[in-house]
Parts: sequence; C-alpha cells; structure tokens
Amino acid sequence: MSGEATLPIASTRQVGAAAWAQIRAARGTVAAMLVLNALAAGAGLVAPWLLGRIVDAVQAGPGPDLHGTIDMPAVWIITFTIVQTLLVRWALSVGYRFGERAAGNIRERFLQRALSIPAAVVDRVPVGDFVVRGTIDSSMVATSLRRAIPEVLIALVQALFLIAAVLVVDPLLGACGLASLLGIGVALRWYLRRARPAYLHEAATGAQLADVVTSTAKGARTVEALGLHDERARTVDSAVAEARSARLRTLRLRTVLFPSMDISYMLPVVAVLLIGAALVDNGAVSLGAVIAATIYLRQLVGPLDTLTVWVEQIQAAVASYTRVEGIALVPTAPAVATAEVRDDRIVVDDVYFAYDSGRDVLSGVALTVRPGERLALVGTSGAGKSTLGRLIAGVDRPRAGTVTVGGVAVADLSPDRLREQVVLVTQDHHVFQESLRDNLLIVVPTATDAELEQAMVSVGATWVHDLPEGLDTVLGTQSKLDGAQAQQLSLARVVLANPHTVILDEATALLDPTTARTTERSLAAVLENRTVIAIAHRLQTAHDADRVAVMEDGRLIELGTHDELVAAGGAYSRLWRSWHGD
Repeated sequence: MSGEATLPIASTRQVGAAAWAQIRAARGTVAAMLVLNALAAGAGLVAPWLLGRIVDAVQAGPGPDLHGTIDMPAVWIITFTIVQTLLVRWALSVGYRFGERAAGNIRERFLQRALSIPAAVVDRVPVGDFVVRGTIDSSMVATSLRRAIPEVLIALVQALFLIAAVLVVDPLLGACGLASLLGIGVALRWYLRRARPAYLHEAATGAQLADVVTSTAKGARTVEALGLHDERARTVDSAVAEARSARLRTLRLRTVLFPSMDISYMLPVVAVLLIGAALVDNGAVSLGAVIAATIYLRQLVGPLDTLTVWVEQIQAAVASYTRVEGIALVPTAPAVATAEVRDDRIVVDDVYFAYDSGRDVLSGVALTVRPGERLALVGTSGAGKSTLGRLIAGVDRPRAGTVTVGGVAVADLSPDRLREQVVLVTQDHHVFQESLRDNLLIVVPTATDAELEQAMVSVGATWVHDLPEGLDTVLGTQSKLDGAQAQQLSLARVVLANPHTVILDEATALLDPTTARTTERSLAAVLENRTVIAIAHRLQTAHDADRVAVMEDGRLIELGTHDELVAAGGAYSRLWRSWHGD
C-alpha cells in the first residue's frame, strides 16, 4: 500500500454549525442560563451603586438619620451579594449539566462516525491521527463545552451589565473608561489572526508524534531484530522537535496576549480616577459617582479576564473541534446494493487496482471461486495476494473490472449483508479488555456457553478450559493472551459468524507450524461446504487446498490443483521445491 491518507479538517463554519446545533438542541437550558446570568449580573450592580450613595451621604456631613442612611444600604449590599452568589452557582450548575450532555453527544457522535468510516480509509490513516482525535481532541472539545458555555455566558452578561452601569452612573466617566479598553481589542485582533493556524499545526504535530511513538512501540520486536534503534530514535526525536516547536509557537502568542491584556485592564480604572478627580474638583460629578464607576470598571476585570482565558483556550478547542468534526467529511460508501445475492459464487472479472492513484498492483486478474471450495492464494511478498483478498472481501473497490458475489458487486453490499457473505481474517486482531464470553458474544449475542466453548475448541483453543474463571475470565487483567491465543480467539469469532466465505490472510502467521496446521484443519472441518480462501506463505496450506492460485507482480499466472501445478514445472513448482529445500 502506497502512502497514507489524511483525515479531513472541518471548516470554521462547519464547526460553528455543529456547536449551534448543540445549543439549539438544548435551547431551554441555554435560555435558563441567560436568565439566571442576567439576574446575577443585575444583583451584582447594586452593591457599587449603594456604596456610592453611602460615600455621598458621608461627604454631605452629619444628618438627622445618618446611621439609617448608612446601615440600610449596607444590609442591602450584603443581601444582594448573597443573592448574586446563589444565582451564579445556580447558573453554573445549569451550564455544567448542559456541557456534560453536549460533551457526551460529541463523543458518541465521534464513535459512530469513526465506526462508519470505510475500512479502506481506516487502513490508510495514521493510527496516531485517530488516537489523538478520539482522545485529546475529543477531551479538549468536551472540556470546553462543559466549562466554556456557562463561564463565558456569565462573563459576557456581567461585562455588558457593568458597561451599561458605568454609562448610567456618568456618561462622560463611562466613555472615558471604555475608550481605554481599546487596547484589549488591538491585542485580541493581533492574537486571533495568528492563533487558529498555530493551534491546528500544534494538533497535527501532536498526532504525528503519537503515530510515530505508536508505530515504534508496536514494531519493537522488528526494531530490535534489525538493529533499528538509532534510526527510530532519530525519527522520534524529529517528531518531538517538531511538536515542541509548534507548542512554543502557541506559547509565544500567549506571552504577548496575556501581558497586553493585564495592562489594558488597569487603564480604564486609572483613566476614571484621574478624570474623575478633575470633575469632582469642578463639581461636575460627585465623589460617590466616581467611586461607583471605579468599582464597576474594577469589577469588569473579572469577566474580561475570564473571556481572555477562554479566548486562548477556545482557539485550541476550535482547532480540536475542526479535527473531531472532520471525521464527518470522510466519504462513505457510494452506494448500497439492493439486488438479491443469487448464490455464493464469487467472480473476479478483469480487475485492475491501484492504491492512492499509484501504479496498478493488480492487473487484469480474472478468477471464479466456486462455492464450497478451498482456494489457496500463494506468491512471493508483494505479489498482490492480500490486495486481491481485500477486493474479494469488499474492503477496497477495483479501479476497473468487477468483483461480484451472486451477481452483486461485493463493494456495494451494506456492512450487515457483506458480513453474511464474506469475512476477512488478517494477522491483525483485537482483544477487548472484557470477559472471554463478551469477546465472543459481540459476534452472536444470542450464542450459548456451549456454542462459545465449541467455537474455541474447534480452532484448537483448548486453553479455554484452563482459564481461572472459564468464559468469565477477564482478558487483559486476569489473563493476558499471547499472539497465538489472540489469533485463535479471532478465528473463533469467524466460526460464530458463520459466513459462506472466509478469507484467511496470513491468519495463522503467529502460530507455530504444528498449531497452525491443527487450527487450519479444525477450521476447515467446521467450515465444510463453505468457501475458504487462504492467503499464506506456508505452502502446506496450498497442498491441502482444492485449487491453488499463483500471484506474481499483480497478475494471476497459474491456477490448478497442487499436483497439477507441481507437474507443470512453473512458478508454483519452483516455490514448492524451494519450500522443501530441494
């Protein structure tokens, strides 16, 4: 397979539409948040206003009811402060519940989309890209939705109310104070123009690093066997350096943004105090009004600081959201066949295939697989055996020609119908960290314990009887399967799935020769009267097959029984003699 595909990235508009859909789906909750935040912000405006009244009363001098003038406003200040605290907590509670539901929806939708991606695409996408999008990116989006919505809403409403309050106290003071906030706008504009590409690059380098580390860890045995330690170390170091450089780029943006914002926060307060002092001397405003306006502007620092922090975090979240939503842009299968499959006959008719628009790796292959036969595909590495197996399994679609089962194009079958016809078993296998029973029931949820044990025994997995808890043994914790046992588990799932055609692509490669042959014989016995296509380098598999198809340089060059091909003295005969050491 040549090259690796890249998962798409959603546009900002698509991300906005996805976020708006989340808000629209919970519009009642969002409306409640807005109302609660507005009430909380309104309650928060009372204390500075009353404090200004107290200052003016004290400045006016002793009066007949000075204590009443001071005591009652002080009581109301305490009362409204408590009310504001309760309303803010209530608003946060409602907001966090909304965020949790939205985060859950995003994770569920990501999983559904990931599972619906065509296998051909999955095989070409770097593992690290999927891992990062499903973990780091999804968590970043979930955290932002869970916290950003309530906290940003509260900050926005508070900021709007405080700005309005300053202007109401004294329009001139308010205008002077707000004019000093222009520095915040300049700093944000500079930051936002550079943030999105920087955070997208940071996420991409993180995915690349994860892919390099994952592939190196998975290939540890190969690295050790071939002495590739230094080469892989250089590859990892290069990926680390690139990720570090991208991280430092976003860090530099923050080191400019935050100091600029801190300075801009204090300018309105300083401006109001200086101008307010001059206006008080001229009798244009009262000292209480200056104090109230100063407190309002000082309180404005809180919501502005919250918004600034979230502006920075939201840039990273939006970059992650574009990657999470990008999964939805992966093309799905173009069509689903509605015609009935007439029989189990598989026909490969003049097929050509190339990976990623490269050169053809299959050229003019024509083959008919008869129902119930055991066909062996053999050839040297790179001959096209696995590629042909993927086409027959419907994983890939031919560039030219057709691959049909019962007269219907295999690649056009829906996943459910395809699994009833053909199952591809490769060297790759997955053992879920659940009980052995659950690992088997994912194929046939209604299977009995006796059927599960029979499926395991039929592929030579007699070790099932030695497990400490039997079928209830949790794999990965109570019992860790080795490569051979994991492959036997994979084959047992095939037995339970019971398709009419099974393609074994080096499925017994990790088993020792004796166990492999026993497993293949057991599987052949279980799949009697079903079609089995075995792709293997072990020619003993070909010896036991009904027919042997020999691949070379993407072409089918020989087809016949083992004895016929050995007698013909061609490519298969040479492979056979070489395998026996003749």
